[in-house]
Amino acid sequence: MKTTLAVAMVCVVALFSLSTPSMAKNVRISDEQIKEQIIQESISSYSGHCPCPYNSARNGSKCGKRSAWSRAGGYSPICYKDEVTRKMIDDWRMKNGNR
Repeated sequence: MKTTLAVAMVCVVALFSLSTPSMAKNVRISDEQIKEQIIQESISSYSGHCPCPYNSARNGSKCGKRSAWSRAGGYSPICYKDEVTRKMIDDWRMKNGNR
């Protein structure tokens, strides 16, 4: 009886592990979630310490006008949802296979 139950549990776990990745591909990520992801990817690609005004500098103070986003020229990270365009969302979906 215990062996049968253990075998059944292993089969159930195996079934879920095989079906979960394929089911996840069918889940459509919302535009709001994609906007957040695009912002995080943009911030992560910045090599400095102050990509956005709301980030903190090394000394713990807010970056504010010292941020890359606030300065003219150079790298301009995406910091706010209203900066993410429909095209950026569509491109992200195509690149990441989430339509």
